[in-house]
This record gives sequence, structure tokens and C-alpha cells, in this order.
Amino acid sequence: MSMFNSNKHLSRRTVLRGTGIALGLPLLDAMIPASGALAQSAALPQTRLGFIYFPHGAVMHAWVPEQQGANFTFSPILEPLAKVRDYVTVVSGLRNKGGESTNPHGIIEETWLSCVNPNDRDRDLKGITADQLAARYIGQNTPLPSLELCGEPGGAVSYRTPQQPLPMEGNPRRVFYTMFGQGDTYDERIAILQQSTSLLDYVKDATVSLNRKLDPADRVRVADYLDSVREIERRIQKLEEGARDLDGLPEAPIGPPDDFGELLDIQFEMMALAWQTGQTNIASLRMVKEASMRVYSVVGVEEAFHPLSHHQNDPSKFERLIRVQRYHTERFAKFAERLAQIPDGDGSLLDHSIILFGSNMSNSDVHNNDPLPQVLVGKGGGIKGGQHLAYPQDTPHARILHTMLEKAGMELDSFADSTGAFAEV
Repeated sequence: MSMFNSNKHLSRRTVLRGTGIALGLPLLDAMIPASGALAQSAALPQTRLGFIYFPHGAVMHAWVPEQQGANFTFSPILEPLAKVRDYVTVVSGLRNKGGESTNPHGIIEETWLSCVNPNDRDRDLKGITADQLAARYIGQNTPLPSLELCGEPGGAVSYRTPQQPLPMEGNPRRVFYTMFGQGDTYDERIAILQQSTSLLDYVKDATVSLNRKLDPADRVRVADYLDSVREIERRIQKLEEGARDLDGLPEAPIGPPDDFGELLDIQFEMMALAWQTGQTNIASLRMVKEASMRVYSVVGVEEAFHPLSHHQNDPSKFERLIRVQRYHTERFAKFAERLAQIPDGDGSLLDHSIILFGSNMSNSDVHNNDPLPQVLVGKGGGIKGGQHLAYPQDTPHARILHTMLEKAGMELDSFADSTGAFAEV
């Protein structure tokens, strides 16, 4: 019999404290009032919103599934997501008129989540990105209203106001300190945490004390979670050791080029950790920047990404470009599978998440924005999942963002050029 058969329970905001440290905890059974059903509990998980961006569009004939509805076959680029099929909603036919311009790489990233051309922004809500609208309405009860990450530095995807972009953090060590270090500044957090080889050393006594209050199932959850934190610390340290020769490069992301996949994996781990511990419910990650000159030797592609994206319908370039784009999906699919393994209330983190994985460009050779490669992953807010929804050409991309916001609990009459959410999602 559990020791929590009364109305006494741990607060959802319970943390493990040490000197200068407050380490958030995942949702435990002990945080759920025993007197009420989980669905009516104050500890019921909030829907998490994620926005994962990749540049240069997609080879659309290798992205869009041939079949519509529930019995679709995964395309070559999307096939890595097959393991989480029931959570996948492919949405095709979308166009972002607000992202169209004669300078596509100049505004392509910043209009993906706003669907508003920079010339049309105003002082009201027009031009604020979807993630930051969510941060205003459902992100105020977490330590971080939102989290903005990147694999390569520079540019902006999120706008807090129509004229104020939010910087993206490409160094996972800084992300780690932001989430768990309690100094007033970054330098103070470093000074506190560098006194020890591991953040977990600071919360050792608090962990012992907490475990005395928990039943065996919760103790296992806490142990697994702390093991994940230690593993992330180890991986960050390994990246840092490999990056010593890059110290002189301007805006160089942590880790050498050969470890770019590991960098993306760790940034995804940071998102999972932030969601698991309630640090934030809203996160974005721009995997690679527009006009990137990155070379993907890991998949046997030695040509820089941006020049390769101007494929001129060359079949050999299509083949190499598909390899690069599939690689991005593989990194994202690994993250989705990880979320499916993390318990969260009456399901998993993936059950309570809505993640948009896509680009604001279609055919990279002509820089168009129609139809965009977009896929939703997760069942947060009651999303059905497991289907390919093909909408008529020129359907506003803003509608998928509108849908995500409404599924997360917001009520909107419109968003950019969307006048309604998708009922079929």
C-alpha cells in the first residue's frame, strides 16, 4: 500500500536543493492527490509545445507520403519516424505567404512561426511568433516561459514582440546552467557549479532526504532521472574537450564539426529535461541555419549544404540532399522516441506534447514557400496522430500553428492569415 493514500502529497514544484542549485523533479505519483482522479488533478501535465526547424526545405517527392489518411507509407525522408507512427501527423499542402520575399534567406526563419512579413508587423500581436504567444498565455507558471535553442549560431526564429527577436543558445553547457544554476548571472552560475565535478554532488543530501518520503516506484523514477542528468553532464564535458581547438573561432558552437550530431542530440536532451522537470512547457530548436555551409561527411556528403540545396533537379544532387534531410529526421526521431519513454502522469511526455518539425521553404532550388514540408508529432491536446492530412494547395501554414495553440488551451479567433484550426488534426 502506498504511503500517499491521503490528501497529503508533494508539491509539483518540489526541487532538490543544494548550495546555489535547485534541481527540478519529474512528475511523481507522490505529487498526485490520492483523493481525486488523475484527469482532475492539479498535477495533470500541461501540454508541451515544441518547434523544430530545419533549413532549405525538402525534396518534396521524397517527403510527402503517396497515400492519404491512416494507411500512408512513410516517405524516404520521414521514414525514421516510423517507430512513433501513432504519434505522427503529416500535414501537406500548406503555404506561408508571409514568408515570401525576394530575399528568402533573409526572412525565412523569422516568418516560420509568425506567418507575417516583416513589413507588415505592428505594435499589437501581429508578428509575434506562435511559441511566444503560447509563452504569454500558458508559459507564465514555469521558471522559464520558453526555451530557444540552436545547433548553429546566428539568426532568430522566435519574436517576443513584433520587433524583438529572442536569441538562441547553441552551447548546451549554458543551457544547463540556465536551467539549474541559481546564480544571478551566467558568470555566477559557472563559479558555483565549477566548484564540483557534477551538479548532482550538490543535491546528494536532498536526494537522500526525499527518497525517505517516496514509495519504491517514485524512487526508481528519481534515480532514472538523476542518471539522465549525470549522463548529459558527461556528454557535454566530452563535447567541450573536443572543442578546445575551436576556441578562437567566432560564434563557434560547442564541439568539433564531427560531433554535430551529438550536439543536436544533447540539445534535444535539454528540451526533454526541461519538459520533464517543468522548467518550461514551450521550446524551440533551429537545427541548422539558413544558407548553412555545413558539410555532412557523416552521411557521405562532402558538398556544403547550401550549394547542394540548389539542386537544379539533378538526380545525383537529389540523392545526396535526401541523405542530409533524412539525417535531420533521424536526429529528431531519436528525440521523439526518447519522449515516448519518459513517464509523465497517465502517459509519456510524447503523449502530452505537440511538436512541429518542418521548414519554411519548399523547393530550395527556387526558394518557394508552397507547399511546405511539415509534420506534427505527439498527441498533446487530444491530437489523433497516425495520419497524413493533405489539404488543398495554398492552405495557410498559419492554420497548423493556430491548431497547436488551440490544442494547448488557447482560444484564438485568428492567427496571421488563419481563421480557424484544423478539425481533422
